[in-house]
Amino acid sequence: MPVSVISVRKAIILLFLEKAEVIKNHNTIKLYSPSISFSIPLIIRLHNFYQAPKSIDLTRKNIFKRDGMKCQYCGKRNTHLTIDHILPKSRGGKDDWENLITSCDACNNSKGNRLPEEAGMKLLSKPRRPNPINFIKFHYPQYIDDWKDYLFY
Repeated sequence: MPVSVISVRKAIILLFLEKAEVIKNHNTIKLYSPSISFSIPLIIRLHNFYQAPKSIDLTRKNIFKRDGMKCQYCGKRNTHLTIDHILPKSRGGKDDWENLITSCDACNNSKGNRLPEEAGMKLLSKPRRPNPINFIKFHYPQYIDDWKDYLFY
């Protein structure tokens, strides 16, 4: 079962420490050192059991990914984005998946310390906790064909 998406660097470290084995390599990209060259691992399997994460971590980067790098009020993509609390912290809002969204500076300033309804603004989509498998499929579409045997869909 898929556990996580990790960096190439971390995958190579796991391989050199013999904690994992390669299931599939990238066909075209290779890494070179003075004494060796090898293909970049695309799928690796850990030798020992690893407790899979039950959910995706709540981070700024993951909120931006979930919201598609666009403002959830006006839909603009090519602007400076921030994180906005739907229910402001000063009014008891929490830092969780259902209360945090991506917002452009203009919309965030316009909303201020109010609820979206009080500011006359409407959310493009209701924020929710992302499903780990759907999150991987959406944000790494170039690898879906290679990973489909492991993603359970």
